[in-house]
Amino acid sequence: MGDAPTPASYNFADLWEAIWPRVADRLALVCGDQERTYTQLAERANRLAHHLRERGVGPGDTVALFLRNDTAYLEAMIAAFTLRAIPVNINHRYTGDELGYLLADSGAVVLLAHEGITDAVAELAGRATDDPGAAAVAAMRSILVVADPGSDGGLGDLGDLAVAMPYEDALAAASTEPIVTEGRSGDDTYLMYTGGTTGRPKGVVWRQEDAFFACIGGGDPLRLQGPVASPAEMVDRIVPGFVYFPLAPLMHAAAQWTTWSWLLSGGTTVLQPGSLDAEAAWQLVADRGVNSMTLVGDAVGRPMVAAWEANPGRWDISTMFALSNGGAPMSATLKARLGELFTGLAIVDGFGSSESGVQGSQRLQAGDQISGLARFAAGAGTQVFGDDMRPLEPGSGAVGRVANTGRLPQGYLNDPEKTASTFAEVDGVRYCFTGDLATIEADGTIQLLGRGSQCINTGGEKVFPEEVESALIDHPAVADVLVVGVADERWGASVAAVVEPVADAAPPTLDELRDHLRRGLAGYKLPKHLVLVDRVERSPAGKPDYRWAKRMAEGDDAPPSAPT
Repeated sequence: MGDAPTPASYNFADLWEAIWPRVADRLALVCGDQERTYTQLAERANRLAHHLRERGVGPGDTVALFLRNDTAYLEAMIAAFTLRAIPVNINHRYTGDELGYLLADSGAVVLLAHEGITDAVAELAGRATDDPGAAAVAAMRSILVVADPGSDGGLGDLGDLAVAMPYEDALAAASTEPIVTEGRSGDDTYLMYTGGTTGRPKGVVWRQEDAFFACIGGGDPLRLQGPVASPAEMVDRIVPGFVYFPLAPLMHAAAQWTTWSWLLSGGTTVLQPGSLDAEAAWQLVADRGVNSMTLVGDAVGRPMVAAWEANPGRWDISTMFALSNGGAPMSATLKARLGELFTGLAIVDGFGSSESGVQGSQRLQAGDQISGLARFAAGAGTQVFGDDMRPLEPGSGAVGRVANTGRLPQGYLNDPEKTASTFAEVDGVRYCFTGDLATIEADGTIQLLGRGSQCINTGGEKVFPEEVESALIDHPAVADVLVVGVADERWGASVAAVVEPVADAAPPTLDELRDHLRRGLAGYKLPKHLVLVDRVERSPAGKPDYRWAKRMAEGDDAPPSAPT
């Protein structure tokens, strides 16, 4: 193995190669039956890097990861960074045009796909040659099929493609010798595609050095010591025996960023394979001695709380000391319930985005009065700007746009117009405006209200869907809900609730929901329409699909309406 190098730059591959030999025998990654020590992870990533290099993959090339949670995901990311190539996160639920768009937009030259979802790739391959998705598949230099759990491994639906081969076969035929790629630096690219909840996914282009500090903790995954002062200091930040569990897929920033922060600190990351199974997740916490777990909004948090309450005393989670939320808003009532159930844990609510990195967090204390969405202390680079592009006066009650400066991405891949509108200069300082609207309180804290792109203007009044959703989810007959605006001749737009009722319970009526909301919301915020659905559509990480919700609310079947 030789002596581990000392990293000279904030390059992900350089940092990885400096850390892993020092914790070689530690468990790095667990996903179902898969376990990888740091040595095993490094050797398998080296094998994959050799396979990719033999197919001409090098600096600036993109490697698409159409994968569920799997150790292959991290192996592929490390291999790509080793070659100065760029891994591309793809939602494993994408099919057809969505998948084809992302493969074409990213210019991927290699694709890794799980065996059970190769039908989506085969469908693209069978399209006319002038289809962008078909052209993207035809241009692949290698397609590696990752076996599903319990499978012996095969090509799934890709047996007719000459460039397709089983992932394990590719690794078995390659060397474990390390690859040294000339020219690595903190300027190498890290790419994170957004979830596309309101439109096409957008690729956010970061310098690795900026992403290291803004996204993956800067060598301080627990936010206790502050960022490292030099790459070499990472070696001194190795943490003994920490076990982390993100309840999200690696294709999502909430899991990917935190997993990498622990990977570069010598910790162990536990992943749940497949869809969320709350009871299995709590069992993993007990079996693996998890120290910290991250939830993603109510879509993950509520099933976890329900499983805990339904099984009192079943799981020993005495190793845990922190429970956090990130990647999606969490309702005030759920935050409060977490504080009641887990009094010995630090309950932390985080705030950030693919475009901004991690912007802030709020540690909830016993007895806190929790209301609305996240409220957090503004960092040195965070402001709330009014329409005149001047900072709002604290305590004024005015609503403005949240923006942050400092370590920021270079912009959006292939979208200069969107880049110009999101990353703007104010008094010579470059800021990122993510679309979040907020007020700044008298004490200087920022109270989030919601995304401006989803704000419903009804009769001149502004309604933030997240606020209404946060109140509706507390109704005992509501399992999940999204709120959108629909066209209204009188008001311009009116509020519609798309509701998934609780299983085996009488579905709620519009009047019941409106009565429930009147206790805390103004009348103009109450939904005038109700659409009942079997299941609310969300991303695998729990992010809302507002495009789908709007289609449901504007469907041919007229939803029940409230009197105007």
